[in-house]
Order: sequence, then C-alpha cells, then structure tokens
Amino acid sequence: MTHRCTRRWLAGFALAAGLLEGCAQPSVQGPTPADTAVVQPNPNLVVRGIPPIPLSVVREVERYTDFRGHGFVDWHPIRREMLVTHRKAGANTAQLFRIASPMAAPEQLTDFSDPVYNASYEPQDGRYLVFARGSGGNEATQLYRLDMADRRVTPLTDPGQRHDMQGWLHGASGLLVLSTPLDKTAPGGSRSELSLSVTLVDPERPEARRRVAELPGVGWGVSEVAWDDSQATLMRYISATESEVWLLDLANGSKIRLLPSQGAAPASHEPAAWARDGSGFYVISDRAGEFRELMFYRLADRSLTSLTRDVHWDVEGSANSADGALVAARINVDGRSELHVFDASTRREQPLRGLPAGSVRASEFHRRLPDLAFSVSGSRGPTQVHSIDPRSSRIETWTQPYAPPGVDMTAFRDQQIVRWKSFDRREISGLLSLPPARFTGKRPVLISIHGGPEGQATIGFLGRYNHFIEELGIAVIQPNVRGSSGYGKTFLGLDNGFKREDSVKDIGALLDWIATQPGLDPSRIVVTGGSYGGYMSLAVATHYAPRIAGSIDVVGISNFVSFLRNTESYRRDLRRVEYGDERDPAMLEFLQRISPLTHAAKIRKPLFVVQGRNDPRVPYTEAEQIVAQVRANGTPVWYLRAENEGHGFARKENADFEFYATVLFLRETLLK
Repeated sequence: MTHRCTRRWLAGFALAAGLLEGCAQPSVQGPTPADTAVVQPNPNLVVRGIPPIPLSVVREVERYTDFRGHGFVDWHPIRREMLVTHRKAGANTAQLFRIASPMAAPEQLTDFSDPVYNASYEPQDGRYLVFARGSGGNEATQLYRLDMADRRVTPLTDPGQRHDMQGWLHGASGLLVLSTPLDKTAPGGSRSELSLSVTLVDPERPEARRRVAELPGVGWGVSEVAWDDSQATLMRYISATESEVWLLDLANGSKIRLLPSQGAAPASHEPAAWARDGSGFYVISDRAGEFRELMFYRLADRSLTSLTRDVHWDVEGSANSADGALVAARINVDGRSELHVFDASTRREQPLRGLPAGSVRASEFHRRLPDLAFSVSGSRGPTQVHSIDPRSSRIETWTQPYAPPGVDMTAFRDQQIVRWKSFDRREISGLLSLPPARFTGKRPVLISIHGGPEGQATIGFLGRYNHFIEELGIAVIQPNVRGSSGYGKTFLGLDNGFKREDSVKDIGALLDWIATQPGLDPSRIVVTGGSYGGYMSLAVATHYAPRIAGSIDVVGISNFVSFLRNTESYRRDLRRVEYGDERDPAMLEFLQRISPLTHAAKIRKPLFVVQGRNDPRVPYTEAEQIVAQVRANGTPVWYLRAENEGHGFARKENADFEFYATVLFLRETLLK
C-alpha cells in the first residue's frame, strides 16, 4: 500500500538500510598479530562457509562505511520545526530526531535497539507524537506515544497484531489505526479468510478506542481524512497495475467504491489530499493512459480532471498546501524524481528555481505555514532535507550530510542512463556507474538488480557501493528489467505470471551488451540483488552460469511455491497476483519448473547468500534450502544469517559484517 505513512516508512528504511548508509566499528579477535587479525562476527550472526575476514579489509573499507543522511518524517503542527530519521555517530540503528530550525543540531528523541522510521505529531499542538516500531525485523509494527514534555513512551497497541498509523482527524486528536492479523491463515489460505480492522484511537486515552470498520481481505489502507472528519478515502491495492478508491463513512463504517466506476476497466488509483471545501480529492491514476497522472476527483459529478496530462512520466506522490492553493507532485522522469508545484485553481504549473541536484525522496507541506519540506538523494552525498517557499522559490537547507574523513564525496560521478535491446527487441534501460579514469583496461562489472519486482533503480546516492567503484575499480550497473515501475503500465505487467522469465532474459541481453562495450570485461561479472532481485540473481546463476563469475542473493526467493505458501498471510494473495497462484495446477507446475531451487545443479559459480531470520516477506527457509542444495552439488557457498534481522539488515553492526564479506567475495570472484 502507498498511503502517506507507508511512503514515510519506505523512505526511512531506504535511508537506514545498512547496504547504503551506515556502519559499525568491527570487533577484532584477541591479541593476534596485525597481519593475521580477523573480524569477529557479533553473536547474532550465523556465518557458514565465509572465510575469516582479515582486519586489513576493514581498514581499507571503513572510510566508506559511515555515510549518514537524514530522512524527512513530519512537520511540527504549529512550529517551524521537523522530525527526521537519522543514525548518529556510534549508534546501531536509525532513530527519530527533532530539528528545531534549519541547520540546528539534531535532538535525539528515541533510542531503541530496533530502528524507528515512521512517526507523526499530534496535529493540534504537537504535545506528543506517535511512532511505529517492529522487533528484530519482523515488521509486526506496534504504536507508541512519545510525550514531548518528559520523553515518556507509552505503548498503544496489542502486540498480537500488526498496527499501522493511517491518519489523524483534523478537529480532534484522534488517530485512525489499521490492524492486521498475523499468521491467521494456514499455508495456501485465501483472501477471504482475512479481514483488517480500522480503529479510531485517542493516543492520550488508548483504552478509549472505537471500531470504525472491518475491511474484508487484504490490501486496504486509509489514505486521507476529509477536513470535516466525516469520511475518509480508502485505497484497496490489488496489484501493481490495479487498485481501487473507496469512500469510508467514519460514523457508521459504511463504504462505497468510487474508482474505478461501474463497468470501467481496471486501473491503478491512489487517493491523495482532500480539497478544503470537501468538494473532492486528488488522486494519482493511470486510467487515462500509460502513466500515472495527478487528477482531481469531484464528488458531485464523479468527474476527473488531470493536472499532469502533458507529463509523460509517472507521478509518484503529491501533497497539498495548508490553504489548498498549491499542489506538489513528485514526478519520476526516467529514474530521477523531480519536484513540481501546481496552482490548484488554474491547474497550471508554478516553476521552481534552484532545486538541489538529485532525486526527491519525500515532500510535505507544513500544516499552517507556506513551507514545503523535501528530501533529496544525489550522487555526491546521502539524503538531506530542505524546505522551499514555492511562491518565492526561497530554499533553506535543514540538515548537514556527514562526510567520513578521507572520502571526497564531491568527486563521485553521476550515474549514466544506458539502454540495450532485449530478446524481443524491446528497449531496456539501466544506470551505469563507472570507476575513475585511473583504472585502466576493461573493468569488472557488478550487476545490482532491484527488488519489487515493481521497484525501480533510480538516480541517488550509492553509499558504500562507492567503495566498489572508487577503490576497487568495479563498474556498477543497475538494470530496470521489464516489470519495473516508472516506464508505463504495459512495461510494468510484462513479467507477470507465465512471463516471469522474460525479465531474466533482459539480463541475458545485458550480458550481450556488456560484451560490446570496450571498457567493460564480460569475463568478470557478478550479479547481486535483494528480495525479488535476489531471485533474479539466482535465476541468472542458473540460466547464464558460464557467463558470470559469481552471484549474491540477499533475502531472495529460491522457490516460488514454498515462498507463496510461507510468506506472511496478509501478503500471500497480493503476491499471487504478481507471481501466479500456485493452487492452480498449471501455474504450480510452471512456478516449480522456473524456480532456481529446481535448477540448483546449474549454479556452478561461487554463491553468497544473506538472510534475516525474522523475515516475514521472504522466509529464511528460502535461503536455507538453496544454500543446502547448491552446497551439496559441490559449489562454494557463503552463507550469512542474522538472528535479529528481517527483510534486509537494518542494524549497522550486521550490515558492516555483510559489507566486509561482500568486499572479500568480490575480490575473490572479480579481482583475482
């Protein structure tokens, strides 16, 4: 789901993920001589098949393991100050910080062993905030109240379910909460066996809660509350190319579907802010064409008026000014997210001047002031937060990036967009990062495939990957294979169901393209990826084993059938729409046939597998079974599992060890 709180969570996770921005100082085994000292994994790491990591590796990479940025979280409702997520020096996880004014020293508000990404101020006077936090990467988020006066933390929810903030009432301190059962269906259960509940909670009196509605099935989220607090928009996510907009009566819990209208073709619809007069609301939809447009939905006649009809790229998100006069939109232009502002009455764009270079990751208007906060990730530094007055284009920078000693981030080069033809002559694109000119000769290549599969490799900071480029001389390519978002809904659906392996063929075409490039070495290629990208790295290892030097699978799917049967119950039916329903005999046979586990004997090059024990999305058993099978076939396998992590490593001490091992793996496979 893509309602406001989820978007903030995703932005915070991207900021805090250890692979991009954050590290820990290593521990070293005993009083061994410097030339034989090795890194000691912390007690939460299970290490199998990974050779001892010399301390010399740590010394060489440590300059690149302490990039620390800031992610925007929320404005204070009445003061010109904001919440950000950040990892301070020496800390293990990202936490919440208060920024009292532009460039003021961050004041830490939370300090937990688990990261905190998502929070929201009480909207009347900001006397407290509510934040969400999981445990050990399990994503079973619980809600807590943090009183600003004394920093006291009070639990608000029952840990037997997952709870997500959905939005505040405007006239009172009431918070809508969506609660999701955990593991309430047996493997193979259907959508009808689950229901989600929407509750109105007073965080100062958590016992005073009212059940608003029961929502059958999964994929629901409350998007925005109308200004008179009488109703709210719901989004029902069905797939990456299909979602609905419903209207929820907050008094009696009744709901009606607004989009798509009766008889209309399925499309993607994401509701956004309401008009102040209650006449309608904004919605991001691809109903009119290939790309997601920002539109206004008028309740009186159920009409839709587009603000971005002439922009042939996807609108990723939007925000409205406090007075309703301006609408901000983030538009994905070929992998770079740009900030645009429109006049709400005339629907005309209002130009912005002097925006920082990079991709905009989040944007939000202040509730009372004419300030639009936005965060930017560029090639020369981690994510930073700025604000702009759209009427004057006056920009202020709120946070300062941390540059590790000895690293000149200004020397990092921009990513290039490259394109190649796939097996069906369709054009596929990706981002190429080349090493400095001092590295001569054909360069080894790391192909890094995004997850999703509906994700996208976008322009932004590469974090510790810069070590591979700047110090090891490795070229990094981030492909956007078919099924990636940002290139139209037709492209988005080209890998669904029985077309799954067409996306793998796109990587085969990339291997062909690399062989034509005079500066790249087709004999030295490693493929890596996380989540769905992990599946892709395993699939490439089975289809194109002679053409790669090794592969790295991070929290990836090794068998689609076991994945669909064991992923968290609230995700199962949503994933079936994308990958196929394994309860259908024909699809069961197909998914079993294309799964990397079925072809594990073909994986003949070194394999590195990384997994979190508490992963609710891709269960750790997906990693265990591919490791066991490939190792039984005699192929070298490195395996790293963190007992206190989920879908990716969020703790810097774990992410650090993973990075050290990755550097060693790349040296063994690419640089010998």
